[in-house]
Amino acid sequence: MIEEQDQTTEASAQPLVPDADPAPTPGEPGEQLSKKERRQRARNRGAGARPQRTLEERLAERAEERKRLADHRRTRRQREREQRAATAGERQGTPATEREPGRRRSRQGVVVSDKANKTITVKIEIARPHRVYKKIVRTSATLHAHDERNEAHIGDTVRVVESRPLSRTKRWRLVEILERAR
Repeated sequence: MIEEQDQTTEASAQPLVPDADPAPTPGEPGEQLSKKERRQRARNRGAGARPQRTLEERLAERAEERKRLADHRRTRRQREREQRAATAGERQGTPATEREPGRRRSRQGVVVSDKANKTITVKIEIARPHRVYKKIVRTSATLHAHDERNEAHIGDTVRVVESRPLSRTKRWRLVEILERAR
Protein backbone atom coordinates (compact mmCIF):
# COMPACT_ATOMS: atom_id res chain seq x y z
CA MET A 1 0.00 0.00 0.00
CA ILE A 2 2.81 2.37 0.91
CA GLU A 3 4.65 1.39 -2.26
CA GLU A 4 1.57 2.25 -4.33
CA GLN A 5 1.41 5.71 -2.76
CA ASP A 6 5.13 6.26 -3.44
CA GLN A 7 4.67 5.28 -7.07
CA THR A 8 1.70 7.60 -7.51
CA THR A 9 3.57 10.54 -5.97
CA GLU A 10 6.56 9.87 -8.20
CA ALA A 11 4.35 9.70 -11.28
CA SER A 12 2.62 12.96 -10.37
CA ALA A 13 5.96 14.67 -9.63
CA GLN A 14 7.17 14.25 -13.21
CA PRO A 15 5.24 16.23 -15.78
CA LEU A 16 3.96 14.25 -18.72
CA VAL A 17 4.23 17.18 -21.10
CA PRO A 18 7.55 19.01 -21.14
CA ASP A 19 7.39 22.61 -19.93
CA ALA A 20 10.17 23.89 -22.15
CA ASP A 21 8.48 22.87 -25.42
CA PRO A 22 7.34 25.98 -27.28
CA ALA A 23 3.74 25.95 -28.45
CA PRO A 24 3.36 25.23 -32.14
CA THR A 25 2.82 28.22 -34.37
CA PRO A 26 -0.64 28.59 -35.86
CA GLY A 27 0.58 27.86 -39.39
CA GLU A 28 2.46 24.73 -38.29
CA PRO A 29 0.67 21.49 -37.42
CA GLY A 30 1.21 20.50 -33.75
CA GLU A 31 3.80 17.82 -33.03
CA GLN A 32 1.96 14.68 -31.94
CA LEU A 33 4.06 12.63 -29.49
CA SER A 34 3.14 9.34 -27.96
CA LYS A 35 3.03 9.01 -24.17
CA LYS A 36 6.31 7.09 -24.23
CA GLU A 37 8.09 9.81 -26.24
CA ARG A 38 6.70 12.57 -23.96
CA ARG A 39 7.94 10.68 -20.87
CA GLN A 40 11.34 10.14 -22.48
CA ARG A 41 11.75 13.82 -23.36
CA ALA A 42 10.66 14.86 -19.87
CA ARG A 43 13.16 12.44 -18.33
CA ASN A 44 15.95 13.75 -20.58
CA ARG A 45 15.27 17.33 -19.44
CA GLY A 46 15.30 16.33 -15.75
CA ALA A 47 18.20 16.41 -13.29
CA GLY A 48 21.22 14.26 -14.10
CA ALA A 49 20.61 14.26 -17.83
CA ARG A 50 23.70 14.87 -19.94
CA PRO A 51 23.56 17.73 -22.41
CA GLN A 52 23.66 16.88 -26.08
CA ARG A 53 27.24 16.67 -27.33
CA THR A 54 28.56 17.02 -30.85
CA LEU A 55 30.36 14.22 -32.61
CA GLU A 56 33.71 15.97 -32.12
CA GLU A 57 33.12 16.26 -28.37
CA ARG A 58 32.21 12.59 -28.08
CA LEU A 59 35.27 11.57 -30.10
CA ALA A 60 37.52 13.77 -27.96
CA GLU A 61 36.11 12.22 -24.77
CA ARG A 62 36.63 8.75 -26.20
CA ALA A 63 40.23 9.57 -27.16
CA GLU A 64 40.92 10.90 -23.65
CA GLU A 65 39.46 7.77 -22.05
CA ARG A 66 41.48 5.50 -24.34
CA LYS A 67 44.66 7.45 -23.55
CA ARG A 68 43.99 7.17 -19.81
CA LEU A 69 43.44 3.41 -20.07
CA ALA A 70 46.56 2.98 -22.23
CA ASP A 71 48.65 4.81 -19.63
CA HIS A 72 47.20 2.55 -16.94
CA ARG A 73 48.01 -0.59 -18.95
CA ARG A 74 51.52 0.64 -19.69
CA THR A 75 52.35 1.22 -16.02
CA ARG A 76 50.81 -2.13 -14.99
CA ARG A 77 52.82 -4.04 -17.61
CA GLN A 78 56.02 -2.25 -16.60
CA ARG A 79 55.40 -3.22 -12.97
CA GLU A 80 54.77 -6.86 -13.99
CA ARG A 81 58.00 -6.89 -16.04
CA GLU A 82 59.97 -5.62 -13.06
CA GLN A 83 58.42 -8.28 -10.81
CA ARG A 84 59.30 -11.02 -13.30
CA ALA A 85 62.87 -9.73 -13.53
CA ALA A 86 63.12 -9.70 -9.72
CA THR A 87 61.85 -13.29 -9.42
CA ALA A 88 64.19 -14.41 -12.23
CA GLY A 89 67.10 -12.96 -10.24
CA GLU A 90 66.02 -14.99 -7.19
CA ARG A 91 65.90 -18.19 -9.24
CA GLN A 92 69.55 -17.98 -10.34
CA GLY A 93 70.52 -20.64 -7.79
CA THR A 94 68.10 -23.25 -9.20
CA PRO A 95 69.10 -25.58 -12.04
CA ALA A 96 68.14 -24.26 -15.45
CA THR A 97 65.21 -26.16 -16.87
CA GLU A 98 63.80 -23.32 -18.94
CA ARG A 99 65.25 -22.06 -22.20
CA GLU A 100 68.08 -19.64 -21.55
CA PRO A 101 70.69 -18.85 -24.18
CA GLY A 102 73.95 -20.71 -23.61
CA ARG A 103 72.57 -23.05 -20.95
CA ARG A 104 71.79 -26.66 -21.69
CA ARG A 105 68.75 -28.27 -20.16
CA SER A 106 69.30 -31.26 -17.95
CA ARG A 107 66.72 -33.89 -17.06
CA GLN A 108 66.56 -36.76 -14.62
CA GLY A 109 64.77 -39.98 -15.48
CA VAL A 110 64.71 -43.76 -15.42
CA VAL A 111 66.24 -45.93 -18.14
CA VAL A 112 63.53 -48.03 -19.78
CA SER A 113 65.64 -49.56 -22.55
CA ASP A 114 69.35 -50.14 -23.23
CA LYS A 115 69.08 -52.56 -26.16
CA ALA A 116 70.56 -50.23 -28.78
CA ASN A 117 74.35 -49.85 -28.92
CA LYS A 118 75.54 -46.63 -27.20
CA THR A 119 71.92 -45.47 -26.80
CA ILE A 120 69.55 -45.54 -23.86
CA THR A 121 65.86 -44.67 -23.72
CA VAL A 122 65.03 -42.55 -20.68
CA LYS A 123 61.53 -41.95 -19.29
CA ILE A 124 61.09 -38.47 -17.82
CA GLU A 125 58.24 -37.84 -15.35
CA ILE A 126 56.87 -34.28 -15.57
CA ALA A 127 54.51 -32.75 -12.99
CA ARG A 128 53.33 -29.21 -13.62
CA PRO A 129 50.22 -27.17 -12.82
CA HIS A 130 47.57 -26.96 -15.53
CA ARG A 131 47.56 -23.54 -17.20
CA VAL A 132 43.90 -22.83 -16.53
CA TYR A 133 42.79 -25.10 -13.70
CA LYS A 134 46.06 -25.07 -11.67
CA LYS A 135 45.70 -28.76 -10.82
CA ILE A 136 48.97 -30.71 -10.92
CA VAL A 137 49.04 -32.72 -14.15
CA ARG A 138 51.52 -35.57 -14.43
CA THR A 139 52.85 -36.56 -17.83
CA SER A 140 55.83 -38.53 -19.03
CA ALA A 141 58.08 -38.32 -22.04
CA THR A 142 60.68 -40.69 -23.41
CA LEU A 143 63.87 -39.50 -24.99
CA HIS A 144 66.94 -41.13 -26.47
CA ALA A 145 70.32 -40.34 -24.95
CA HIS A 146 73.86 -41.16 -26.03
CA ASP A 147 75.68 -43.56 -23.67
CA GLU A 148 79.26 -43.81 -25.01
CA ARG A 149 80.40 -46.71 -22.77
CA ASN A 150 77.09 -48.62 -22.51
CA GLU A 151 77.23 -48.30 -18.71
CA ALA A 152 73.53 -47.52 -17.96
CA HIS A 153 71.04 -50.40 -17.69
CA ILE A 154 67.28 -50.78 -17.34
CA GLY A 155 65.94 -49.31 -14.09
CA ASP A 156 68.90 -46.97 -13.45
CA THR A 157 68.12 -43.38 -12.50
CA VAL A 158 70.24 -41.14 -14.71
CA ARG A 159 70.83 -37.48 -15.50
CA VAL A 160 70.95 -36.49 -19.17
CA VAL A 161 71.87 -33.15 -20.73
CA GLU A 162 70.79 -31.55 -23.99
CA SER A 163 73.26 -31.84 -26.88
CA ARG A 164 73.52 -31.38 -30.61
CA PRO A 165 71.59 -33.85 -32.78
CA LEU A 166 73.52 -37.14 -32.71
CA SER A 167 71.04 -39.09 -34.84
CA ARG A 168 67.48 -38.77 -36.03
CA THR A 169 66.06 -39.17 -32.50
CA LYS A 170 69.07 -38.62 -30.19
CA ARG A 171 69.37 -35.07 -28.82
CA TRP A 172 70.55 -35.89 -25.29
CA ARG A 173 73.68 -37.35 -23.73
CA LEU A 174 74.23 -39.29 -20.50
CA VAL A 175 76.03 -37.26 -17.81
CA GLU A 176 75.91 -39.55 -14.77
CA ILE A 177 74.15 -42.49 -13.25
CA LEU A 178 72.51 -41.31 -10.02
CA GLU A 179 71.23 -44.66 -8.76
CA ARG A 180 71.74 -48.20 -9.97
CA ALA A 181 68.83 -50.61 -10.35
CA ARG A 182 68.73 -53.55 -7.90
